[in-house]
Amino acid sequence: MKTTDVSQLKTLGSKGTEYDFSGPSREILETFENVHPNNNYKIHLIFPEFTSLCPKTHQPDFAEITVDYMPNARCIESKSLKLYYFAYRNCGAFMEEITNRMLNDFVAVTSPKWMKVTGKFNARGGTEIIVEAEYTENVK
Repeated sequence: MKTTDVSQLKTLGSKGTEYDFSGPSREILETFENVHPNNNYKIHLIFPEFTSLCPKTHQPDFAEITVDYMPNARCIESKSLKLYYFAYRNCGAFMEEITNRMLNDFVAVTSPKWMKVTGKFNARGGTEIIVEAEYTENVK
């Protein structure tokens, strides 16, 4: 059985965790080799505690972020993903911008076969907003 090389991962298993609340950056994200790249399987990640700020009022927005993807050569490491989400806490951005930026960052670091990011934002003013952004390999 092939084992995963974890020597390049910096945050997983570290004794001290550094939180960066200055803003999200794809450089926060770490990946590891998919040891089954020929299999078509789906990874489903749910983060129910996402927070960001409204860019106009600076009031907090709360959401559940779901990432579904079919990996190619790389998979997202979950601790770095958590730190990436935390970096949005002081970030003022609209929900549509956040969801699409996440998709772009995740695709850039993993080059998946397929990926969908869903932001299910808590109701504000009686309106619940759900944003879905999707990527499919080799589709223009």
